[in-house]
Amino acid sequence: MQGLMMDVPLTVTGILRHARLNHPEQQVVSITADHPRHRYTYGEAFARSAQLANALDRLQLPAGARIATLAWNDFRHLELFYAVACAGRILHTVNPRLLPEQIAWIINDAGATMLFAAPEFAPLLAKLTPHLVHVRTIVFMTGPAHLPPASPAPLLADARCYEQLLAGEPPEFNWPDLDERTACSLCYTSGTTGHPKGVLYSHRSTVLHAMAAAGADVMGVTARDGVLPVVPMFHVNAWGIPFIVPMTGGKLVLPGRGAGDPATLVDLINTERVTVALGVPTVWLALLQYLAATGVRLPSLKRTVVGGAACPQAVIDEFRDRHGVETHHAWGMTETSPLGTFNSPKPGQEKLPLEAARALQAKQGRSVFGVEMRIVGDDGHELPRDGRTFGSLQVRGPFVASGYYGMEKSDVHTVDGWFDTGDVATIDPDGYMQITDRTKDVIKSGGEWISSIELENHTVGHPAVAEAAVIGVAHPKWSERPLLIVVLKPGETVSRDDLLAFLAGKVASWWVPDDVVFVPEIPHTGTGKINKIQLREQYRDHLKKE
Repeated sequence: MQGLMMDVPLTVTGILRHARLNHPEQQVVSITADHPRHRYTYGEAFARSAQLANALDRLQLPAGARIATLAWNDFRHLELFYAVACAGRILHTVNPRLLPEQIAWIINDAGATMLFAAPEFAPLLAKLTPHLVHVRTIVFMTGPAHLPPASPAPLLADARCYEQLLAGEPPEFNWPDLDERTACSLCYTSGTTGHPKGVLYSHRSTVLHAMAAAGADVMGVTARDGVLPVVPMFHVNAWGIPFIVPMTGGKLVLPGRGAGDPATLVDLINTERVTVALGVPTVWLALLQYLAATGVRLPSLKRTVVGGAACPQAVIDEFRDRHGVETHHAWGMTETSPLGTFNSPKPGQEKLPLEAARALQAKQGRSVFGVEMRIVGDDGHELPRDGRTFGSLQVRGPFVASGYYGMEKSDVHTVDGWFDTGDVATIDPDGYMQITDRTKDVIKSGGEWISSIELENHTVGHPAVAEAAVIGVAHPKWSERPLLIVVLKPGETVSRDDLLAFLAGKVASWWVPDDVVFVPEIPHTGTGKINKIQLREQYRDHLKKE
């Protein structure tokens, strides 16, 4: 016997309607090139989304059309998230920090026919447009006064203006009744090996992800919060924040290009009374250095969420001890929408001794509802959840990708329906997962595993160290040995021997790196992660030279 419940589709349109009806006066604040501090409401935002949807209809874009963006976190990008998806089209966010040839490949692979871009990307577009196969229309996300100079490059001579596109369109749109399995957005993996791969999200998966992430024991966003996503909208839809915050009625604070400037972020947090901020570790390292140098405090900020890479314990400690801010580890991937785990405490853990509490905070957390997790050995059999046994991390759930866009076969999806993340991890008896390495980054010395992440986190705990990376390099006896690469804080000094001695008491003796290289900066990928491919190439013969 079936239950007698209404079969109402789970769609992004439902989030739009809910926010517009229940939180129409809540604010959206953002920074753009033409608005140093733009401020309006959800009611106004979604009225403009309706105008944009009408304009896209007038341009005769069919259902399922891919519409690409090269843009930062701002109010016009938010309008696109809803105008495109809720009208039955697919929003394709593209990372502008990638190389031009990578961007062109991704846009072509997606089959995008229209491209919205921030005006500052006009020089980048001049390089891209000769190589774009399907794009027919480019729209600069600005008003007429801030359009970039005319360019002879293909498509740019006829580029449209976002505000002129909306002008004259009605602020209401007859949003279609969509099947919840209709695709709504498309993001590409960072492509650290081979070409990036597209992950195509459905309305259903997006809504379920937002509901899971908004949970009280996860992000816990309420209508009383101000939320600052420093993580870009082109990075897995800013971890779902453009859907989570309107769903819960919180204030949304979008930093635009200011996401890379600690002074701008601190000003936004304090003037807009932000309570929750989200970003990768490099963002928080820079922000904490700025706060230490200026003496500025963050009285409104209650929580930070850190993902994208393991968060150094020093960051967690400094946020807590100096600013009273609680830091939560989270883990996920493009393929998991992205949130897979979130580190929040269980009952009784507040009584843990300090060192045990710090060790728990270092873990990536427990799986959110909707995500199942397991670790398996080389033979594919599940390994024990004892907090000590390492294995390949696999996940499944209603917002985990079942395959890749345009690819018939995937070698990372198992026969029994699990996605192999490429991470090496442990899971403890309480369900807390800890990433020990990426499969391709793990260091195997004499047949034993060494965690580069743990070494990096301990190193950043040294008061002189700003950032650290550990890679495995060739060794004549042990096959591989760890090499530590370090960026020091301005004005700080520490010797190689002192740094290795600092690590010696914190890890097994055979884990201690064979050498230290001091550098002015460490290369990062377009998503802000340490570029270990480049480091391994640069230093692969370092120990042989020694």
